Amino acid sequence: MKRNSRFLVILSAFVAVLIGGLAIVAFAMFVIGTPWLAALNPYYALADWSNEDTTVTEITATIDDRGREASLLSAFFGVDGGLPPLLRIFFCPFAPGKDGMPVVFSHELDIGSVQAGDFRVVSQAGSVGTVACTTFLPAADKGELRTVLLGGEFGSAADQPLSVEIVGNVLSMDGSVNFKGAQVSVVPLEDGPSIALARTVPEAQWRVGERATSLPWGGGSGCPVGTRLAVRVTWEGGVTNPDGSDADDEDRKRYGVVFSEAGDRSERVPTALADLGDGDNNHLLCFDVEGDPREVRFPAGFLTDPRDDLNPDTAAPVARGPG
Repeated sequence: MKRNSRFLVILSAFVAVLIGGLAIVAFAMFVIGTPWLAALNPYYALADWSNEDTTVTEITATIDDRGREASLLSAFFGVDGGLPPLLRIFFCPFAPGKDGMPVVFSHELDIGSVQAGDFRVVSQAGSVGTVACTTFLPAADKGELRTVLLGGEFGSAADQPLSVEIVGNVLSMDGSVNFKGAQVSVVPLEDGPSIALARTVPEAQWRVGERATSLPWGGGSGCPVGTRLAVRVTWEGGVTNPDGSDADDEDRKRYGVVFSEAGDRSERVPTALADLGDGDNNHLLCFDVEGDPREVRFPAGFLTDPRDDLNPDTAAPVARGPG
C-alpha cells in the first residue's frame, strides 16, 4: 500500500510538471503568435519563421549605383546544436538541431524582405538543411542590419554545411539591389572568426557617451566624448575573450588601423573600443583624430567564437559611404 501511495505521489508530481511545462509552452506560443506583440516588442519584428519567400518585388539589380555588388561576405557555422537559449525560446522555438549560422551581407537589408525560406544551406554530402528561423538579433543597432542569424539544422561536425545560397527575394535597405542568387562558402565549425567587413560610420551612429543595453541585445556602448572618427568592424560571428567576457582595453590595443596621410601610410591604435555589451559581432573603433582609414588589422589568438575557437590573423579594407 505504501509502495502504491509513493508511486501515486511520484506520478502526480510528474503530471504536474508536465502540465506546467505544457502551459509555459502554450503561453510562449500564444505570445509569439500574437500580432500585437510586435508593437510591444520591437525585436519580434526582426525574426521570421516563414518557410517560403513572401517578398514580391520588381527589383532585380545586383549592382548598386556605386558599383557595389549584392554579395554574401561570409557564412559562419559557429554553433552546432547550441543556439543561445534566449534566442531559441523567443525567436526560434521550432529550430530542429538548434544550429546557429550568422550570414553577413554586403549591404544593410530591408528587414521585411528577409524570410527563413530565402536561404538554402547545402552540406558537404549534398543534404539540404532546414532553416527554421532567421533573426537580425543580436546585431540590431542602427547601421548593423546586415548580419542575419539562421537557426535550424544545417549539418554536423561529420557532415558540415558547405554553402549558403539566397533563393528568394532579399532586398537591400535602400531598395537598390536584390540578393537572389548570391551564395558563399561556409566557414567550417572548427575555424575561428575573421573580420568580414570594416566600414566608416556616420556620426549619428557613434552613440557618444551612451551605455550598453541591460539586455543581451539591443544596443552596445557608444564612443566617448571627443570622438572625431569611427570605424565599424563586423566579424563573421560573435566574439568574446576566451573566458567569455567582452572585448576589453587590451583588445583595443591589439587593433591596428592603417591610415593614408599625404601619400604615406601609418598604423594607429583606436582611442576607444565601443559597441560592447550587446553580444553581437560588431565593434566600433573610435578615434579622437580625423583621417583616412584604409585597413583594419587584428592579430591571431585573442578572440573566440561560442565554441572557443580562436581567431586567425585577420584584416579587411575599410569601406566608405552609406550601408
